[in-house]
Amino acid sequence: MSSHPEYLHFVLDQLSGVEGVTYRPMMGEYLLYYQGKLFGGIYDDRLLVKPTVSARALLPDAPLALPYEGAKQMLLVEDLDDPVFLSSLIPAIAKDLPEKK
Repeated sequence: MSSHPEYLHFVLDQLSGVEGVTYRPMMGEYLLYYQGKLFGGIYDDRLLVKPTVSARALLPDAPLALPYEGAKQMLLVEDLDDPVFLSSLIPAIAKDLPEKK
């Protein structure tokens, strides 16, 4: 199943307070970047983020989910109705990720 563009735009609206968020379509899904770092994606109309130390601390009860068969598990962000929280989550995840080469 592919993600719908409407869901992508809903998520992007919720992330509009985070400067530097971009996306890239990939095989019917969408990869999400913050300041050039891949932090998650939209898979089957679900927002999934990398399970970094900060992400696990900020989302302690978030279930793990597979973006697609054979992939590594990611954290499912279930509450998209709090843009202020999302504005702190995304930069925290990116801080845990290695610098771009």
